[in-house]
Amino acid sequence: MIIADPDHLKIILSFSYRGYIVELDRREENGQEIYSVWVSYSLGSAVAVPYALTSKEAIRKAKRWIDHRLDQ
Repeated sequence: MIIADPDHLKIILSFSYRGYIVELDRREENGQEIYSVWVSYSLGSAVAVPYALTSKEAIRKAKRWIDHRLDQ
C-alpha cells in the first residue's frame, strides 16, 4: 500500500540536554504549524512532546520531560 502523503520528520533544531539528544520537528496541520519533540538516549528514543503550538513551548516541555525521568 502506498501512502499518498506520508508524514516525514522535518527536524529544524537538534541539541543535547542532560545526556539526551533533543530533536524539534515542525509540521503543518490545517494551516497551523505544529511542533513535536523526539528525544534519543542510551535505551532508545521517544516522543517527549507530541504536540505544541510554538517551538518555545515544545522545547520547554521536552526539557521538563527529561528532568522528570532523571529525577525519578
